[in-house]
Amino acid sequence: MPNFLLILAYLFSLGAPLKPEKTYPIGQIKTDKGDILFWLYDETPTHKASFIRLAKAGYWDTLTFNRVINNFVAQGGCPDTPAGFADSPYLLKPEFRPTIRHIYGAVGAGRDDNPEKLSAGCQFYIVQNKKGEHRLDDKFTVFGQVFKGMDAVDAIVAVKTDSTDTPLSPIKIDVNVLNLTATELKKLGYSAKE
Repeated sequence: MPNFLLILAYLFSLGAPLKPEKTYPIGQIKTDKGDILFWLYDETPTHKASFIRLAKAGYWDTLTFNRVINNFVAQGGCPDTPAGFADSPYLLKPEFRPTIRHIYGAVGAGRDDNPEKLSAGCQFYIVQNKKGEHRLDDKFTVFGQVFKGMDAVDAIVAVKTDSTDTPLSPIKIDVNVLNLTATELKKLGYSAKE
């Protein structure tokens, strides 16, 4: 036991932290247009957990941004199948929050016209309209906010598309969750909310 106390005192004298710094899960979408980083809201726990689960499983890593509209959104994660929305692994109950709106860089969950406003577990979009898309508020769940990489989103929505807003050249996505400390986030220009 005395050896433990000596070691502890020595580590303390070196300034070694006694417990690791808290980390925050950050969404990351890697594309050939650049990387996109976004905060995941604690206020939408079901959508946050779903995003983390699918990202860790590599669910989206063979998919694309399949619908892009300049001054509107970049949408991705839809299974590239004729079933589309119906092929989502599951649906999520809406988590509308009056303090979380469809502003520039908002990350939301896609859905079809179902009356319960259930989100597709797999579909997400990023608001690219600089004025926001407030007509979507309380109709679609926003679960994140981009803090780095909107230049990549702007480049994505600027590509040539067909009549269904599908990019002529696929924009593949690699979706991950990074666990970053407040210090690491600050270096990226974001202050973590406690």
